Formats: sequence, C-alpha cells, structure tokens
Amino acid sequence: MPTAKRLESLYRICYQLTYTMLQPIHFFVLIVELKTFYVLAGYREEIEFQIVPTGEFSNEPS
Repeated sequence: MPTAKRLESLYRICYQLTYTMLQPIHFFVLIVELKTFYVLAGYREEIEFQIVPTGEFSNEPS
C-alpha cells in the first residue's frame, strides 16, 4: 500500500504537470513488484517519473 509520503509526492507531481506545466498525464501505474509509482506525461509522452517507496521521485529509469 502507498504511504502518505508517496501519495504526497504523487499529488505534487501530478498537480505540477497538469496545472502549472499544462501537460497531460497519459499513463499512471503502481508497479507492485518494485513498489514504485510510474507516471508518463507530456504531449509527446516525453516526461517520465518514478516515485520510489521512500517518497522520493526520479526521472531516471531503474
């Protein structure tokens, strides 16, 4: 299950993408095996984020 820190990071990223940067979010998934949230966004799907179990986010592929 997601922790409060992870949900807070997810909310912050999604808010910034949609309301600040005006970018669409195309795909969002919880990868259970890695315990990671994955977000794919941008008009050309060029923005990728992962939120690890600690609540930190990264745009680096794992």
